[in-house]
Amino acid sequence: MNVSSILFVCLGNICRSPLVEAVARKRLAESGVKVEVASCGTGGWHAGEQADPRMRAAAAGAGYELGNHRARQLCTADFERYDLLLAMDSDNLREMRRIVAPEPGKRAALFLEWVRLEPPHEFPDPYYGELTGFVQSIVLAEQGVRGLIERLRVN
Repeated sequence: MNVSSILFVCLGNICRSPLVEAVARKRLAESGVKVEVASCGTGGWHAGEQADPRMRAAAAGAGYELGNHRARQLCTADFERYDLLLAMDSDNLREMRRIVAPEPGKRAALFLEWVRLEPPHEFPDPYYGELTGFVQSIVLAEQGVRGLIERLRVN
């Protein structure tokens, strides 16, 4: 599968997917792998908002910039625009597949499963938890993006 563009998808596009987008953007550039990345949410209630302030702070502490991010909602055109759509959890993957018919097949998958990261395959949503959950999200995003780069280099 030739992949030149990836869309990372979570629920509100204010925590997980913008973080993974920022990590991927930085690490892909460093690796020389040329892939366009973006993010969105299956829900639209945060559309136009910045990333969650706790995620912005945790990301900044790890060297990732989320200040320019503005949340947006997934739309059917995204299935045409992006080669691969990677959901942070099975609920969002199910919603993605509901939005578009017929199902996109291998073009939509769980992020952590697609990159072949050992469990967990679900990327936990830190939104309702403590600050430690946001810091743990960075570790998981970095591990996932390392796997993503390895997989993209093989394909």
